[in-house]
Amino acid sequence: MSENRCVDFRLLGRLEATRDGRPVELGRRRERCLLGVLLLEANSPITIDRLVDLLWEGQPPSTARSSLHTHVSRLRAQLDPDGTGRYGVRLVSRGGGYAVEVAPDSVDAHRFQAMVERARIVSPADRTGLLRQALALWRGPVLADVASDRLRERIAAELTELRMSATELMIETELAADRPRDLVGELAGLHAEHPYRERLAGQLMLALYRAGRHADALIVYQQLADRLAEDLGVDPGPELSELHTAILRRDPGLIRSRPAAQTPRQLPAASRLFTGRADELGALTKTLTGVTDRDTTVVVSAIGGAGKTWLALHWAHQNLDRFPDGQLFVNLRGFDPSGQPMAPATALHGLLDALGVAPSAVPTDLDAQIGLYRSLLATRRMLIVLDNARDASQVAPLLPGSPTCTVIVTSRDRLTGLINGYGALPLQLDILDEAQARDLLARRLGEERLAGEPEAVTALVNGCGGLPLALGVVASRAALAPHLPLAAITAELHDATTRLGAFDEDDPQASLRAVLSWSYAALTGAQARLFGLLGSAAGPDIGLPAATALAGLPTDEVTAILRALQRQSLIQQHSPGRWRMHDLIRLYAAERAERDQPEDHVAGLRRLVGFYLNTAHAADRLLDPTRPGHGWAVVDPAPGIPAHPLPDRAAAQAWLDDEHLCVQAAQQLAARQGWHAETWQLAWSLNTFYGWRGHLHDLVTVWRCGLAAAQLLGDPAVEALAHRYLGRACILVGQHVEAADQLHRSLSLAEQAADLPGQARAHWTLAWASEWRGDNERALEHATRALELYRACGDPVGEGGALNVVGWYATRLGHYDQARTHLESALIVSRDTGNRVGEADTLDSLGLVAHHTGQYAEAIDHYQKALAVYRDLGNEYEEADTLERLGETYAATGERGPARRAWREALRLLRAQRRSPDAERVERRLRHVGGSGGSGGSPTVPGRRAGPSRQRPD
Repeated sequence: MSENRCVDFRLLGRLEATRDGRPVELGRRRERCLLGVLLLEANSPITIDRLVDLLWEGQPPSTARSSLHTHVSRLRAQLDPDGTGRYGVRLVSRGGGYAVEVAPDSVDAHRFQAMVERARIVSPADRTGLLRQALALWRGPVLADVASDRLRERIAAELTELRMSATELMIETELAADRPRDLVGELAGLHAEHPYRERLAGQLMLALYRAGRHADALIVYQQLADRLAEDLGVDPGPELSELHTAILRRDPGLIRSRPAAQTPRQLPAASRLFTGRADELGALTKTLTGVTDRDTTVVVSAIGGAGKTWLALHWAHQNLDRFPDGQLFVNLRGFDPSGQPMAPATALHGLLDALGVAPSAVPTDLDAQIGLYRSLLATRRMLIVLDNARDASQVAPLLPGSPTCTVIVTSRDRLTGLINGYGALPLQLDILDEAQARDLLARRLGEERLAGEPEAVTALVNGCGGLPLALGVVASRAALAPHLPLAAITAELHDATTRLGAFDEDDPQASLRAVLSWSYAALTGAQARLFGLLGSAAGPDIGLPAATALAGLPTDEVTAILRALQRQSLIQQHSPGRWRMHDLIRLYAAERAERDQPEDHVAGLRRLVGFYLNTAHAADRLLDPTRPGHGWAVVDPAPGIPAHPLPDRAAAQAWLDDEHLCVQAAQQLAARQGWHAETWQLAWSLNTFYGWRGHLHDLVTVWRCGLAAAQLLGDPAVEALAHRYLGRACILVGQHVEAADQLHRSLSLAEQAADLPGQARAHWTLAWASEWRGDNERALEHATRALELYRACGDPVGEGGALNVVGWYATRLGHYDQARTHLESALIVSRDTGNRVGEADTLDSLGLVAHHTGQYAEAIDHYQKALAVYRDLGNEYEEADTLERLGETYAATGERGPARRAWREALRLLRAQRRSPDAERVERRLRHVGGSGGSGGSPTVPGRRAGPSRQRPD
């Protein structure tokens, strides 16, 4: 074999010598290139497109693929003519390309890599001989006789760099053995061959200095400095410059050999406050156990202060025995007060130093440093903890290539680049639950102190939001003031203006504001803007359409920003299309928005309120199209921000199910901002939904807020409406004295304004209030007056509803014929006007009349028809009441099974609506009908009360 032949063709030499005297004829250049490339990746497939690109050097002709297949066929015939593989080599199709199947030790390149990896872990006494044996395999550049320089650069750069790193490691080992004079000649030749390689120059300088040739060592430096300046326009690196300075000073430390490095044990101590996290520790153990075919990297991500480092260190200290070759730890300062993350090269220098590499022996080229680092870790069983990483590009150069190593990366960013590009495994760290948070406080303060103030402890846990950093800060404050009641600290946590300040300490690492500020500093301008706006947004979470309105940007831009904020653990997508913030992060975000972008902050909130108002109003119209009062003009505080598209009633119901808490929070926000029209109209828009879903206390809350806004607005008609609606809501929650006061105020305002519809609605609601006080006669008087007023103002929808209410109270008083006459008229009017709510209410009332007159089959039919409409509308409040009455009728006929089924379903709805007295009544009915001696009759008078839709004046 010729001297300059590529090391990877050692295999061909063996074939030529053993194949029955027939030489392997590979005279075609591209066939030799093809075989060389495949041998470099022995047993691993290379795609056809990649092979075409390499062999034709990026400029393939149209016939390249067919030519490649021809070359493959010829190679197969030469390497394995009979298809038996008896010569130990086969060219096969695999993975969308081709691969050479061959024993790795048959290829010099792979033998070389294996020998270098072994040299890293043997004793220094054996290392030099093994490295020299490995380097002897080289007989010229890779693919020297078959490929261009460009091709070699593209496919063999890593192998060539490993050759130089091995050479430098061999020299370093021999320098440590105090043989400088023996090395000067060899180093001089290598330096001449690689005149820009600073590590070789440093080794030559050190050998000359130790050999007593101080002046020659300085000349080598000066020549290199001149060459770098003239050819590249740069100066020597800091390490070579430091060596030069040390030689000038004749530093005696240069004479002593660097002692052999000890096994690195760099882990910081684990926090004694660490608690809980059993699931996460178990997930780490499960992930990092039994993986032997590849290196394992886990990315632990969470918001700042969530305890990522605590978790990593706790697990690491529990599993030290799994890493006998040591543990490396580096704080990458990805989110740091300095704002400057650690450069990968800086991190590598520290890691190489821990691995025993002398500073002068560290390559200046980053790729060479990475190669040396990975070579040193090859076959070692080590743990590498890369703490506080900024992004994937900072971490990737620090990942070992050895399947024996384990890496734990902690970051506020989810590092999707590592997960997607390097197969890292994600572990998202959540906040502590209540029990874990309490345990953390107990570890610092002791159980006795916590037991003395249980309410304050609960408030502390809630105020810290399960964030370990926040818990640690308050625990530290309490520990330093053992006589201070815990309640004194909790007082600060209740006030939003002081809550963040309660977690501030002089030490930035223990200050929540400081920790969050480092995440904020890492955001782009657009990300910081939306982050601030989200902190001030109303509601427990936010959907994409609302976030788009808040930002005033196109949906795709907002989506990209939300994903970026989620990657950095500042928000969490807890369900598809919905994001939320930790309470303490929300406070910080709002604080930054008010400070950094006050005008944009207010404009964004106005857009958000406009979005919720417009969409909620549209949803309300879909729920009940015949609801009176749609003449009220909806204020549009943010022109250009449309309502979210709601195609039908089901979509409207689903949107309100998802968003009603956000809409209610938007009302509170509007009230704080002094946007009075929006405030009362948001209450109006939630009224139907809250009534039908049985959110009765929420109904009171939104109308208290709405009334305050209406009074500030100075519009008597709006104020009368708000008094009436608040009166209705108070009736539903049993606040009857306030209800009567609110309703009489509403009637008085309507009478002063000669507002006949307003008077009719007030009388309607007063009828209902009278019923709740047990005065059905007074209720019938108010209902009759409401009917007269609706007829006077020509309102057929109101007239139909009032006919039903008159019929209802006539039934309550036992006037069944009068009741049936009014109810039959009400049913006709409701159907003629398309008022499905009125139709269902009237059917339910007719069922009550039929029940009281002993016409049970007719009553059951009416109730079932009413239920069908209520369910179609989504009116669960009225559905529950009608089910209760249906059960009463079944019980009266002795049909105990259907009665139980109706009451069980009613009970489920009543409990969901938190209507405790009603639920208790139905439970009593179930117990009665289930008794062995029950008569099957109803234990109470059916239809004791009416639901909100029947008493809905609107």
